[in-house]
Amino acid sequence: MRVVVSIGGSVLAPDLDAERVEAHAAAIETLSREGCELGVVVGGGGVAREYIATARDLGSNEVQLDQIGIDVTRVNARLLIAALGDEVDPTPARDYDESRDAMRRGDITVMGGVTPGQTTDAVAAALAEYVNADLLVYATSVDGVFSADPSAVEDAAKYDELSPTELVDVIAPMSRDAGASAPVDLLATKLIERAGMRTIVIDGTDPERVVSAVLRGEHSGTDIVPAGSGEPTYWAQR
Repeated sequence: MRVVVSIGGSVLAPDLDAERVEAHAAAIETLSREGCELGVVVGGGGVAREYIATARDLGSNEVQLDQIGIDVTRVNARLLIAALGDEVDPTPARDYDESRDAMRRGDITVMGGVTPGQTTDAVAAALAEYVNADLLVYATSVDGVFSADPSAVEDAAKYDELSPTELVDVIAPMSRDAGASAPVDLLATKLIERAGMRTIVIDGTDPERVVSAVLRGEHSGTDIVPAGSGEPTYWAQR
């Protein structure tokens, strides 16, 4: 099974904790041993936001700010690579071709951002479409997709399952609200809709949840299920 896992920077490295990074690396290695072809996309998290805020105060424009964010995601990618074994491509992929080629060689590929104006949410969705992945998993700090930001709205309802089009409809209003937080950004949801990509959004702060979601489809987050698609055949074999 070919899988793309997106790990938020705030999930992988909210601070510089080697044990946390090692735990996420161990989960990725477990998936690889179980026969998954893996692409991993790492976000920038709070560190990126701090750099961007400081650069904005110094007068950087939005493209420059995006470039700083991309640099931080690639540093986080290198952190994860450092914890992985010999089966990982030792350099963060800088584009989709590099990731695809690494996966064809049988390597785990890890990448951060690619281009200004595109978050790592969207990079993960684009990579999943580019390599014809069977499954896309977003390991976020929130356990699924909610009707509103659950940290701000106490009675926000969690969706157990959505179609890709329903996901776009849920995320679009959040993307228009200043300061709102969505588990996946709007561009990513539109790429998921375009590709008809089977997707899972989960709380990935415990990396074992990613293992359960990928290998068995077991999780407490949100399934994004395209019309007419069934469960990946891989799950039926477990």
